[in-house]
Amino acid sequence: MHPPLTLHRHPMCREFQKCHLDNPLKKFFGECIELKVKLDRCFRQEKALKRKANFDESKKFKEQLQAYKREIAEKSQE
Repeated sequence: MHPPLTLHRHPMCREFQKCHLDNPLKKFFGECIELKVKLDRCFRQEKALKRKANFDESKKFKEQLQAYKREIAEKSQE
């Protein structure tokens, strides 16, 4: 499964969609496979970037949470 094929984010999508329109039956037998492989690689790279950004954000959030817990613990000891 892949994300929606938005033309502004994935210019290769136009070529892929055109290939499917030009080859309504051949698309089932691998006519557009090269474009599909390129598109899948692009999606994998995009997903890896998103995954890294989400991981960095969660790491930042965990650090903030730990700092908050330490602050609460220090206040309760006083």
